[in-house]
Amino acid sequence: MTENGIITEVLVRAGKDTTSGWISDTILSDWASQAHRWAAGYHKWTVTEGKTSTTFTTTREDWDFEGYKADSFRIVQIDGKRLRELNFEDYQIFKEESSTGDDRVYAEFGGLVYINTLVDLSGTLTAWGQYMPANFDSTDLTQDTVFSEGNDEGNQAIIEEMVGYAYKRDGKKQESIEQHLLAKQLLDELWTRTQDEKYQKQTHPDRG
Repeated sequence: MTENGIITEVLVRAGKDTTSGWISDTILSDWASQAHRWAAGYHKWTVTEGKTSTTFTTTREDWDFEGYKADSFRIVQIDGKRLRELNFEDYQIFKEESSTGDDRVYAEFGGLVYINTLVDLSGTLTAWGQYMPANFDSTDLTQDTVFSEGNDEGNQAIIEEMVGYAYKRDGKKQESIEQHLLAKQLLDELWTRTQDEKYQKQTHPDRG
């Protein structure tokens, strides 16, 4: 579903239009971006998983991968070799007690990925994590949501959330709360379904 499709559906459900002066196209586009980002960040959806790469250098320890959620990186590699993730406190202890250690380790803190600068690797640094979709462009209403490929419950949740914004604009606080709860319910149901599908995936028999 596109941004325009969502906005049209919201106006229909709310019984509103943009010609009466009730709301502007700019505000509707802002609502769409707000609801989209909320729904996209509600869980660690498979549709918001991404990969980012750069050239690794030992001259820096902390790496900022713009556009990615903090504490979301599940796999970090250098030159195709996987690093082991430590919690940040253990990473600091390792740095204190093994000042010359070349262990292939990393940790996340404050939205940054910390990589041991003495690691015995070089080349391309690749990280797999959860990205945050960019805001919709108000000049291009044909943009798809992250849920447009077979996850319609997510699109419906965005619509319900935006209808809640419309109720709030009309001073209907309770109706707005109910819409928000309905949107959350749709996302929770989608999450349960995607998790059930993940459980069917198998682990390689040689993995210890």
